Amino acid sequence: MKKLLLGLAVAAGVAACATTTSPTGRTQYVGAVSQDQLNQMGAQAFAEAKAKTPQTKDARQLAYVRCVVNALVRELPADSGQGTAWDAAVFVNDEPNAFALPGGKVGVQTGIFKVARNQDQLAAVIGHEIGHVIAHHHDERITRQMIAQGALGVAGGLAGAGYGENAANTTTQLGSIAAQGFFLLPNSRAQESEADVVGQDLMAKAGFDPRQAVNLWQNMIGAGGNRPPQWLSTHPDPKARIGELQARANGLLPRYEQARANGRAPRCG
Repeated sequence: MKKLLLGLAVAAGVAACATTTSPTGRTQYVGAVSQDQLNQMGAQAFAEAKAKTPQTKDARQLAYVRCVVNALVRELPADSGQGTAWDAAVFVNDEPNAFALPGGKVGVQTGIFKVARNQDQLAAVIGHEIGHVIAHHHDERITRQMIAQGALGVAGGLAGAGYGENAANTTTQLGSIAAQGFFLLPNSRAQESEADVVGQDLMAKAGFDPRQAVNLWQNMIGAGGNRPPQWLSTHPDPKARIGELQARANGLLPRYEQARANGRAPRCG
């Protein structure tokens, strides 16, 4: 009964969440937490990353990353973080990775410089990560997890009421695996593809060459490394991703050329 009531309570809370439309036209379920809460969570996660991981002592690397971040942020809509005081950090880690968090936080690992070999390719990485923030992907992720947890609570409670505690536990465990594979991870792949769209558009507006997003992912593939099957991955298949980036790059060239003609020609490094 307790599991059933908990599941119903969570489900009722999620029912109060809102729907919105993503930058690519997807229906998103958001609103499980407020923007202020998201910003606080982002600030806390950023502070923890700084406390746990050494930061670069190379002032040129940090200035380089901040230059790219600032150029991209200037092109954000007023209601999507343009007025936020964005902060950036460069972490000493050989893995090629980066992230952006609500509240205007960007982290780049030094390993990214092995694959992002010029400012345009770095803009493709950071633009993608900022795309997650302005497309409300963190909010969406939290909300969808709450929906999944609410449904599992209800299913586990019903199984327990009919067949006992062991059945409830088994239902919850199996349901968690199913939710991860078919509900949460597919959403992550959709978010990754969407962040590509948003980030590539953003870099073109800022005067970075959108074609370099293609070169970035070619470098990523060249760097090697094993990856899980696409259906268990939170990222789209790299080769399919490159094809989509290439197709969009051609359509974004006029926007990029207009940005350069208007004086938006970043010189970050």
